[in-house]
Amino acid sequence: MEIKKNGSQPSVKGPSDWFTGTVHIDPLFQANDPARAASNSVTFEPGARTAWHTHPLGQVLVVTSGCGRAQREGGPIEDIRPGDVVWFPPGEKHWHGATASTSMTHIAIQEQLDGKVVDWLEKVTDEQYGK
Repeated sequence: MEIKKNGSQPSVKGPSDWFTGTVHIDPLFQANDPARAASNSVTFEPGARTAWHTHPLGQVLVVTSGCGRAQREGGPIEDIRPGDVVWFPPGEKHWHGATASTSMTHIAIQEQLDGKVVDWLEKVTDEQYGK
């Protein structure tokens, strides 16, 4: 058994190559062989969002606070709220983040494939975000 005590893992700022705006990432757990799942709690300040990206084995988001937005390529922007669970299938191009006026926190869970959990793509423009 392993217990990661709250506050024992430092928060990191979301890199500007992958995010627009201010984003804080709090690690929850990383995959221990043979498991492949890893998880972070991610907080987006108002207007902050990910770049477009895909996951080789998909991604689950569990919204824990605030109001956010998510979009898959070619689909509408969807509002997401606490308690909502979002599934992005493997390889589906998507983005997610806060609304323009409200922060949002979600737990992100994804699995590694050959050590990789995400492929980062171009940034979401203000026009795509709907500002």
